[in-house]
Parts: sequence; C-alpha cells; structure tokens
Amino acid sequence: MTPPERAGRKSTTREPIIQESVTSKTATGTAAETAAEPEATRRAAGVAESSRANRGWWDRNADEYQIEHGTFLGDDRFVWGPEGLDEVEAELLGPAQELAGKAVLEIGSGAAQCSRWLAAQGARPVALDLSHRQLQHALRIGGTFPLVCADATALPFADASFDLACSAYGALPFVADPVLVLREVRRVLRPGGRFVFSVTHPIRWAFPDEPGPEGLSVSASYFDRTPYVEQDEAGRAVYVEHHRTIGDRVRDVVAGGFHLVDLVEPEWPAWNSSEWGGWSPLRGNLIPGTAIFVCVRD
Repeated sequence: MTPPERAGRKSTTREPIIQESVTSKTATGTAAETAAEPEATRRAAGVAESSRANRGWWDRNADEYQIEHGTFLGDDRFVWGPEGLDEVEAELLGPAQELAGKAVLEIGSGAAQCSRWLAAQGARPVALDLSHRQLQHALRIGGTFPLVCADATALPFADASFDLACSAYGALPFVADPVLVLREVRRVLRPGGRFVFSVTHPIRWAFPDEPGPEGLSVSASYFDRTPYVEQDEAGRAVYVEHHRTIGDRVRDVVAGGFHLVDLVEPEWPAWNSSEWGGWSPLRGNLIPGTAIFVCVRD
C-alpha cells in the first residue's frame, strides 16, 4: 500500500472501479457528500483510536485511492513508494529467482499488487490489510493467494509461519506504537527471516505537504512527534498518521527484535514526472521522500 496524501491530490483518467449500490445513497446524497470536512490538527492519538480511525478512513477512501493511483501501481507491480523504486530492480527481499516457494506476508497490502507480483515469482504470499474495502479491490483484480483483514498489531498467524515479510507504506506510519507491529512480525517470521518496510521519510514532517516550491521551506520541528490527526465535529479522529524520527525508527527496529541491515533512501528517477500528494520531481530531486528499512529477525 502506498501512502495517502493530505494535500495536492492529483486525479487520473481511470473510470470508477467498484460500483456502489443505489441503495447506499440517501435523498440528500451519499454520507461522504453530506459529512462535514474534517479538521486537521496535531494532537495525541493512542493505539485504539488510531486503529479505529484509519480502518474507517481506508474503507471510505479505498475507491478513490485505487482510481487515482491504480495506473501508477499497476495490478501486479511491487513498488516501494511514489518514487517508483521497483522490487524487480531493488531486490530488497532478495533475488527474484530465490523467492520461489517462500511464504511471504504483505502487511498493509491495499489491493495486493505486491503480493500479486510475489505470486508471479513463485512465492506463496498472504495479503493482509486493516481495510475490508481495500481487500475488495484485491478480489476485483484477482489472485489465488489468501486475503486477510486484520490489524497489524495482532497478526492472526502462528509463530514462525513466514520466511519473509514486507510492507510498502502499510501499517507502520499509521500505528501509535510501531514496536507492537514489529514484535508481531518477528513472532510470525522464521529465524533469520527478513522484514522490509517503507514509510514516508521522517524529514518530510518538517516541510509542508505540498509538491511545489512552498513544500521546500521548513515549517515545523523535525523533533515534534505529535501525530497528525483529522477529526470530525465531535473531536473524534477520522484519520491519524504518526511521526517518528530516523533515530526513533532505528530504535523501534531494535526493540522489535530485528537487526537493521540497510536503510534505503530512493532518489527521484528522471523518468518519473508524476506528482503524488506532496511527492513530486521538484521535491524529490532535493530531499528524500521515502525511507526503506531492511531488517532481519534476530
């Protein structure tokens, strides 16, 4: 799952991909149309509130997300982030020819594009996502691998069930305590198993989430870990994203029982002229937008 965007959305020309029943509309329009625009703020948000808010956000926004970004993501590509770094080239999980037969857990899978690519290499993926609606898109595209709707802080698998685990912008940016996720991933990995995950590069939190020149001036403290929250009129969170510094992420990896073997900061490639929320060629050529952590289970 690549990230949502808090500003600067860019539409594509793809047609709607899952049609809603007409009974889902009221005389005054859909619930989304009648709901008030959420308020953006920075405030504390715990594990339970973050999980509830983000499950609801992804269920409500899965259709729009897949319409806007489905072309870029493809149906069976493994892309680590908006820069377009592809696992075919990066081989962060290992050489493609060595994936055959490996049991792989994808966390925050969205429409399971990465799992579909893994299956094509002969791997045995399981695609897990918090959002039921995102997994409906995985069903729409198709595949023979399992789809599991569950929270990454409580994985419904036995110990040592997987050889590898991966997460492309899934789960980690949206949980209040990422160590809970890392410990769960460690539990379900076999000894020596590799977990690779990508998140928004922490330095981006110091800049406005804008693709143009206004997104190049520091506007906040990099060290402010206060979560970004969108809340409704009653003050209930409807979307939450958590900031961790690079040092925090490294400490989380160690606390989760992993050994960090690489930290990849993809450069913006010349071929990529697209904008994705705050990601753009202008910013990508100057400051990193994605951080990829390559970890091995101790």
